[in-house]
Amino acid sequence: MNRGNRQGNRSSTVLGRRLGSELLRLRDASGKTQQQAAQVISATNSKIVKMEQGWVPMRDPDIKALCEFYGASDALVDRLLEVARVDRERRKAKGWWNQYPELRSLVEYVALEDIAKGVRTWQGAFVPGLLQTPDYARALAVGNADWDDPDEIERFVEAKIARQARLTDGSPLALWAIVAEAALRQLVGGRDVMRAQLGRLAEAAEAPNVTVQVVPFLAGSHPGMTSAFSIVSFAEPGAMDVVYMDTTSSTLWLESEPDAARHNGTFGRIARSGLAPRDSIALIGRIRKEL
Repeated sequence: MNRGNRQGNRSSTVLGRRLGSELLRLRDASGKTQQQAAQVISATNSKIVKMEQGWVPMRDPDIKALCEFYGASDALVDRLLEVARVDRERRKAKGWWNQYPELRSLVEYVALEDIAKGVRTWQGAFVPGLLQTPDYARALAVGNADWDDPDEIERFVEAKIARQARLTDGSPLALWAIVAEAALRQLVGGRDVMRAQLGRLAEAAEAPNVTVQVVPFLAGSHPGMTSAFSIVSFAEPGAMDVVYMDTTSSTLWLESEPDAARHNGTFGRIARSGLAPRDSIALIGRIRKEL
């Protein structure tokens, strides 16, 4: 489990740890020591440790020198440099989300979503936040009973809706959302709220950067039944992905390449269990009419 960590006046970020783990993997695979790596960039062993643990922002010359020393491919070096650039932007960003303490554990996720290229999300119990209507988001917040103050609930809803600007900004987020049929039939907020929410889903799916799929009851057992998760991409799909999972008691980031690969595989299998996008929208329409 990885939360926002701090060491002195430095912070460990999700992308920093992801980048550091790649450098550590490359160093181990090449058989080099921390001392040898430190000599290559004229640094101390301590700096290599901090880099590999994601505690400090990384300079492009250091990444290039280390990757050359470790024998990394040019393609991998380019990916690492891109992640390093995004991480530096993330560390100095003062985004709108910082105005909303009501986001709580979602703050780091929203900050990364703001600079991501794509998100693939699987949800079995509710409609993904990027596609929620205000009334649906409000009903979820009330049902979760995490807040006693109505004003705090409204601020939380406002922040969740503000996230959706990423779907229509100058460089729109590519969203692939897979939702279980059960989430579409759960009467969150009542029939009127759900009719509007299902309409919002169908409308959002018309955008070229949004794909919506539904896993129907008839799909039977499938790989997504035991958990929900989101895969956040900062380059082409599969390159330097991180996985986000939110539970009732904790926030979990999975930052290693094997974890990302495993969840990408699981997402693909869930997608194959679901209806095609066109058939998914047709099912959403039928459920909406039933309401």
